[in-house]
Amino acid sequence: MKGRSASGGLVYSTDAGRMCPACRQPIAACVCGQRAVPAGDGIVRVSRETKGRAGKGVTLVKGLALDAAALTVMGKQLKAACGSGGTVKDGVIEIQGDHVERVIERLKAEGHVVKRAGG
Repeated sequence: MKGRSASGGLVYSTDAGRMCPACRQPIAACVCGQRAVPAGDGIVRVSRETKGRAGKGVTLVKGLALDAAALTVMGKQLKAACGSGGTVKDGVIEIQGDHVERVIERLKAEGHVVKRAGG
């Protein structure tokens, strides 16, 4: 039966964007303080991708089990280590350019289990 899941129901609204599953408010106006951290298998995957970027390569870091604020800080540190720009979108850190090896070394030094994904 289609309906509400046991985890809370509404997670996205076209009017307000992402919704908090606990208090059902937009993430920016969340009153309960709970932030949804994506559950993963504990392995950080680092890959290089060019899809939809006019042939320009970016390094993607997926699977970091951090909240939004900590993920932003980690993204800033990785961008500084690589000497390039980037962003954090939907729990994925994107770093401009091909910096897979440098990112893997940095994450391993911080104690994360890291795998290279893709070719």
